[in-house]
Amino acid sequence: MVLSKNLMRIILLLFFFLIQFQKGYTQQNKLPDPNYKLVSPGSFVQSKNYYLLTLFQQVKDARIMLEKDDLLQKVAQSKLNHLRSSVKECKTDYLCYTSGMKFSDQEIKEVGKRLKELYNPQNALGKIVKEHLLRSGSYILLSGAKPDEFLRKVWEQDAKAVNHAIEVYAEGKRPNYPAIDSIAFNRYRKSYPVLVYDCADVVRQESKDTSLFFGSAMHFALQFLEINERSEAADYEPMESTVNKAAFDQIKKTDWSRYKYAVILVPGAGPDTYERALSEGGILRCRVAAKRYFEGQAPFIIVSGGRVHPFKTKYSEAFEMKKFLIETLHVPENAIIMEPHARHTTTNIRNAVRLMFRYGMPMDKPSLVSTMRSQSYMITSDSFAKRCMREINHIPYKSGKRISDTDSEFFPVLDALQIDADEPMDP
Repeated sequence: MVLSKNLMRIILLLFFFLIQFQKGYTQQNKLPDPNYKLVSPGSFVQSKNYYLLTLFQQVKDARIMLEKDDLLQKVAQSKLNHLRSSVKECKTDYLCYTSGMKFSDQEIKEVGKRLKELYNPQNALGKIVKEHLLRSGSYILLSGAKPDEFLRKVWEQDAKAVNHAIEVYAEGKRPNYPAIDSIAFNRYRKSYPVLVYDCADVVRQESKDTSLFFGSAMHFALQFLEINERSEAADYEPMESTVNKAAFDQIKKTDWSRYKYAVILVPGAGPDTYERALSEGGILRCRVAAKRYFEGQAPFIIVSGGRVHPFKTKYSEAFEMKKFLIETLHVPENAIIMEPHARHTTTNIRNAVRLMFRYGMPMDKPSLVSTMRSQSYMITSDSFAKRCMREINHIPYKSGKRISDTDSEFFPVLDALQIDADEPMDP
């Protein structure tokens, strides 16, 4: 009897350790992998906005599975049929063209349910979840769900992202920041339905990926981003082999133990006029960051800011700041990392964290934000953290110590890897 009790204890202990091991294994496999290379079909606008759909398109086994499924084929055919009929029937009603190209709530629900049914850890969808979605971290805020439910949630995000692009850049819906991100056309001019017709007809003629349930809709959304000249998400990509190559190569040689901070982040500041390339704020922020760099605080400066102010400007804040740092302040190019996509202070920090992770920089060291006094205190305020939650649904940093009126510490948070579905210029 004593022996059986001891055996029972041993069995219970083994069971407990097995559960703990399984939890640890599961959690470990949900962590993003810094060595993971994002898949791109050649369109960074597409892959950055719709990464799951890009994987469905590019991963051969998954594509074949989805093309063979009857329910998903009905969705694909429905979109193609609407595209073909719209150019014959919609005439001057531009919403007639766009409405059927968006995914309805019912379609989103049915496709999500079908993807869950098709999911198996050992099949192509299982491999996409394990080898791409979890390792990339692109949907990290959704990764706490069971794998099949995680896949469904990711699909819902991409579907809504396609719809959002169509709503803003074809239908004229108000974006999050109308002053800088609105549609480029006047929807009330008589010529606008003609333009929408022309776009729909080009998508029909090109007929890209119409065998995939999302192919026509995604192509439609991308076409409207293109005619609005909203390719900012692709600016300077692939950056590790273009504008950031010198710094990317230098990262591999860096002795991080020599520095207190990993990077010095400079948030962008756009000018007020189309003639000016770099604002007065950008100049002053660069000077503060250069001073910290030459003091030996960190081996790299990240300059962050896209083509933002004024509306549809051709000047990139990050590019112009890098140019000023090199030509005027004599910071070496291999110490400067460009982040040319952020459109707000929230994403200055988020995108910097993404680059630090993807480029193999230490994620356990603090970094500095160096800027002007007013912005510096704004960044460390509770209201800014609330703004991050409101706009991007997470806080991509943990605040550290305040160093001076112009400098404060931050620690990177991996939630920054999450794709933002309603900011197609900087997802």
